Order: sequence, then C-alpha cells, then structure tokens
Amino acid sequence: MNLNAAQFLNLDACYTDIKTAFFALLPIPFEGAVSYGVGAAHAPQAIIEASRYLELYDEVLDFEPYKAGITTFSPTAVSANQIKIQANCYEAALKIMEMKKFPIFVGGDHSISSSTFKAVQKRYSQLSCVQIDAHADLRQEYEGSKLSHASVLARIRETGADAVQIGIRSMCMNERNTIREKSYSVYTMHDYRKNPEQVFLALQKLSGPVYLTVDVDAFDWSVIPSTGTPEPGGFLWDEAMFLFSHLFSNLNIVACDVVELSPEPGEKNSPFAAAKLIYKFMAFKIKAYCHQFSLPLPQHPDTEFNSKEG
Repeated sequence: MNLNAAQFLNLDACYTDIKTAFFALLPIPFEGAVSYGVGAAHAPQAIIEASRYLELYDEVLDFEPYKAGITTFSPTAVSANQIKIQANCYEAALKIMEMKKFPIFVGGDHSISSSTFKAVQKRYSQLSCVQIDAHADLRQEYEGSKLSHASVLARIRETGADAVQIGIRSMCMNERNTIREKSYSVYTMHDYRKNPEQVFLALQKLSGPVYLTVDVDAFDWSVIPSTGTPEPGGFLWDEAMFLFSHLFSNLNIVACDVVELSPEPGEKNSPFAAAKLIYKFMAFKIKAYCHQFSLPLPQHPDTEFNSKEG
C-alpha cells in the first residue's frame, strides 16, 4: 500500500512512518450507494485538507495525540461496481489489520463499513459494533441494492455480530418491526437524551473488541451541516464528546470509521469538524491505551510505545 502524498495533519515524516505509527488512516472516496445528497466521494480529501489547520495539542486531555504516529494511505481504488469496491475495501482494510495498526477508515458513504467491519472481524472473531447515526440502516435492501448505505447495519448484524445503535432519529416501519422482533439494542436520540444510563448499560454488555462506525449525520446541523441524508435534532459537539469519551474509556475499540460527509463548496465547517472528530478519536484511544498498559503518554512514535496491542 502506498502512502498518501497529503498526510493527515500535515505531519513531519518521522510521525508518519508506517513502521512506528500507531494509527493508519485509509481514505475511501466512494459514494456509489447513496440515495439522496451526493458529494461523499470528496470527503476524504476535504477532511485531510482541513486537518492541516487543526491544533495538535488537545486542550481537554492535555497532550498531543499525533506523537503516537499517524500514517495516511493512498485512497482505495473505487469502481461503479459495488461488489468490486466492497472487495477493494476489504482487502485494503485487511492489509492494515495485518500491520497491527489502529485503523480509521474515512468515507465515502456508509456502505463501505460492511466490508471494513468484516476485515477487522477476520482478526477479532468476537467483534461487535457501535453505530452512532441518525438512521437505523437496517433495511435488507434499498433501491434494489443490498449494499446500500441504508443497509449497512443489516449487513453487519448478519455476520452474527452484536451491535448497539445510538442517536437514531429516522427509520421506516419495517426497520421498526425488525428492531422489536429481534430485540435489537437500538436507541433513538430521544431515548439517549431521556435516559442515557439505559444506553450505557447496553454498552457494558459489549465485553470484547468493538468497531465504532460514525455517520456524521448523527450530529446536529449546527455542527456538521454538509451530509448526504441530514436529519434535525442530532448530537451537539460537547454532548457527542461526552459519549465518545465514555466509549473509548469503557470499551475495547479496535477500529473506527467516519462516513457520509458531503462537503459543499465554500462550507468549511463540516470538513474541519470531521477532521477534529477523527483527531479526538485518536486522543481518546491513546489515553485509554496508555491507561490499559500503564504507559506514559507518547512523546514520539517509537517501537516501545507501539509494541503492545490494544
């Protein structure tokens, strides 16, 4: 796999060396399975460009997460053929897992997550999923495709993986019936705000490795307005950071993705917020990792820091 000419955060080469980097970003510029707004194919590039303007110091957690090392790979090859792009995503994700890096997959539309999840699952057989999203994504197929972004959690759940879905505020009647018939752990935005402890209790049952998938439409329009299938009433920034901090502190998150940004010309807030979200995930992961192994916070991506597996 080749390195991207534009690296996330525009870091010096010593912090992007694949041999020592803790994190590996894989851009997946695919939007062949969207159903409403378009533009998700441009999201990875827009996020990487916006990341150049992030401050590297995390003022909340009081350290610089980039010092763990971050490698950004070249984008996966895309195709109009959904089966082919899923295969490309799977193979690229599998190579990152073989490198024993913490992968962050940057979409693209949400359909990519079914293949990247399966690649991570090949290494972690007991892998479960936490979805943060405005939509349930549990349709067996949508607009004639089983690989639609509206079907991604149906594809993930049919692997036998457990899942907790949070922030949902849009679903069809068939999805509602499936949730009730199968007793899925699906929590609407209303559920979460009314009784977050109920959600945290469900998360406690995910005792093994966890894949975190985040559709940016989970956020309120005031935070990220540019997304393909927007819904009002989503997470505010600090509200979401509280949840993500809880997830990384209490679960063994081993991979994540950020999908469904659809950058619009002249609208810089959304790519910047998505880039900061990814950097926050890195901060939360490193903090949890260092606590788990009683390690000091990283000062440089050396082999000693990266020798253990999360």
